[in-house]
Amino acid sequence: MTEAQADGLDQLRTRTSVKWRTYPDDVLPLWVAEMDYRLAAPVAEAMIRRITESDLGYVSSPAELGAAFAGFVHRTWGWEVDPGGVRMCSDVSVAIVETFRRLIRPGDRIAITPPVYTPFFELTEEAGGQVHEVPLLDDGTSWSLDLDGLEAAFASGTTVFLLCNPHNPVGLVHSADTLRRLADLAAAYDVTVVSDEIHGPLVYPGVTFTPFLSVSEAAREHGICVTSASKAWNLAGAKCALMVAQSARALAHLDAMPAEVGARTSQLGLHASIAAFEQGGPWLSTVHQALTTTVELLGTLLAQELPEVVFRPPSASYLAWLDFRALGWGDDPAARILDRARVALVPGHIFGDPGRGHARLNFACSPEVLSQAIRQIRAC
Repeated sequence: MTEAQADGLDQLRTRTSVKWRTYPDDVLPLWVAEMDYRLAAPVAEAMIRRITESDLGYVSSPAELGAAFAGFVHRTWGWEVDPGGVRMCSDVSVAIVETFRRLIRPGDRIAITPPVYTPFFELTEEAGGQVHEVPLLDDGTSWSLDLDGLEAAFASGTTVFLLCNPHNPVGLVHSADTLRRLADLAAAYDVTVVSDEIHGPLVYPGVTFTPFLSVSEAAREHGICVTSASKAWNLAGAKCALMVAQSARALAHLDAMPAEVGARTSQLGLHASIAAFEQGGPWLSTVHQALTTTVELLGTLLAQELPEVVFRPPSASYLAWLDFRALGWGDDPAARILDRARVALVPGHIFGDPGRGHARLNFACSPEVLSQAIRQIRAC
């Protein structure tokens, strides 16, 4: 498959992932962050090759993965990464919680910025930390980090900040200037910034993604990047993620993790990720084209069918943050939509209190499925 193409519904319903097995067949699942596109050919071939060669043992070194990642980020963003500073694990959630375990003592506070990816709350608690919420600023047209609020959190003893870059669910891509100012604050208060950059390859035309560690020496000294090929190349179940350090102190944290953190990486996921970073660029470009078309369609459909719903097109990823409050559908409009329209969205309130009255919609699907979903929501 040389371009991103969504399967038809009959074929999609044969998939066994959580997206397609959670709800009955009369529900259109536009919820969890899985794309409906078929795998990139080089990625599928890399996985099949491991199977045909009976090469499904334990993973060995992260060296080849680190080199593939370093090549990709240099070509894509001009970011210089030493492959020797790359470590691997099974997924980004594991990367986050295991990094937290190296950085905090039980009861330490970790700052997050709701509305934000819901596992951020859970991962903080799993590592023994306490959530310190610093909500995004919203001026009615755009979102931004509350740097003053973060400084106050850092000054009061918060030791770690979990950055979502780009930000899920609103699709905010932080500017290089914002990230430099954040890095300066982290240095001033000796805070570690763990930057989840899993959606980084999925920015839209005219938008520049900036890796946190690329902005300054302060960022490299006080930051750790966690990321994966899983969102951009639709590999969540393949179980391979990366942790990137660009300072001696950050690398020491990664190398203090138990060996099993890396050993639990999937052999199939490792080789799929290498193929994605090395050969998946052309396919990813077609994903960008498909998503650009689909997000424009979503905006048109909402304006025509649900004009009361507030939608700001994201700068990255395939997730739409929809504000249903003007319709009076309560704190959890996704519940009404599932019950009456038979469309599954993610409830906004689970992203934090600023998400009440909102829902997240995944538009990495065919135009036909998206159009059908919006028509069904209109009728509810």
